[in-house]
Amino acid sequence: MMTDVLVAHSTEVERAEFYKKTYLHVALSILAFIGVETILLKTVPVEIINLMFAQNYTWLLIIGVFWLASMLASRWSLSQSKSTQYFGLGFYILLEAVIFLPLIYMAAGTAGGAVIYQAAMLTIAMFAGISAIAYTSKRDFSFLRNIIIIGGFLSIGLIVAGAIFGFNLGLWFSVGMVILASASILYETSKLKDTYTTGQYVGASLQLFASIMLLFWYVLRILMSRRS
Repeated sequence: MMTDVLVAHSTEVERAEFYKKTYLHVALSILAFIGVETILLKTVPVEIINLMFAQNYTWLLIIGVFWLASMLASRWSLSQSKSTQYFGLGFYILLEAVIFLPLIYMAAGTAGGAVIYQAAMLTIAMFAGISAIAYTSKRDFSFLRNIIIIGGFLSIGLIVAGAIFGFNLGLWFSVGMVILASASILYETSKLKDTYTTGQYVGASLQLFASIMLLFWYVLRILMSRRS
């Protein structure tokens, strides 16, 4: 049964079960993303994939739709309804698969499939390390919230400016975004117990999945730039 008890106020057994279910859903979300991405790569015509990044304004439109839809999915993740949480998670996985389509296509075609595997392994290792810090450290990471919000708006502004004026944001922007994504994972992990009830593990997994995918995006871009 779903309960309204905040994870921080639950018993040790309930808390352990919440974390177990949350990370299981994160793993399943990653597997689902891989499956959907594979299907899209095999079914979406190359011409459509090229259109996604051939025009700067087309890419801006895609990012805009993705941002709005992400906000909606995040709102669904906080619902007490399990079905709404699952709908939000599934919807977000599909969004991520679409937004990643041109990048994965380029990585597989120009840098070789090995770079995707390397980026995935590096992302998983970083996620595991950051999560360990969040759980073992007794520090309060709430101060990261404002940094993440400001950094997020700055990055969006730079991405929009780059698309409009046609300049490349370069390697250091990707490095900065990896730092921002890492901070987001640290913050999201540390506040799980204070944000969600024991029945909201699906929604909690969505937030962690979103941060992991942001990290993966820019780790992959860095590795691709080193091979180009």
